Amino acid sequence: MANAAAKPHNGHGHGGHDHHDGHHDHHDQESMKTFGFWLFLITDVILFGTLFATFVVLRLSFDGGPTPGEMFKMPGVIAETFILLTSSFTSGIAVLQMHRGNKKGLIGWLGVTAVLGASFIFLEVYEFIELVHEGVTIGTSAYWSAFFTLVGTHGLHVSIGLVWMVALMIQLAKRGITPVTTRKVNIISLYWHFLDVVWIFVLTVVYLMGVM
Repeated sequence: MANAAAKPHNGHGHGGHDHHDGHHDHHDQESMKTFGFWLFLITDVILFGTLFATFVVLRLSFDGGPTPGEMFKMPGVIAETFILLTSSFTSGIAVLQMHRGNKKGLIGWLGVTAVLGASFIFLEVYEFIELVHEGVTIGTSAYWSAFFTLVGTHGLHVSIGLVWMVALMIQLAKRGITPVTTRKVNIISLYWHFLDVVWIFVLTVVYLMGVM
């Protein structure tokens, strides 16, 4: 009888153990996904490093064509920089709201970040259109090939980040702040700060050195 009475207790204990294991497995999955993102970021660092190295090598290869000093309009570039730096700040506020458990604040600040990111892309596309309109294309010279490839690759990364951010905002609205959405918010914020750092290098190496 004592054994029979003890059996349900053992079964219950085993179920609790399973639940604990499931939670642990889920935590491990989240850790692996975060690790996967870090690997992606490392490959991105290598990609941008290669593009910057190529640009530096070709920085004087104008082939008799226009120079950056003649073509760059710095007020637009400064505006792009200000917008992107501000968006990095607002993405940081979004993470802060998440840690406070404020879903509405989190979605709101991600929204502000996305609008700023879209403004940045708009200005960059406008700059490219103006250059093409003035006869400067990716085929004009080795310098301009390197310029469009480097700056365009950064712009493409920002665009991917925007799509990702909007999808995450929809997911947050449906599911709220969960371990999965928390990881995703942390990752998108990290990705956004990374693009900010890359842009500072673009500003310095491409634009400031170009006009000097």
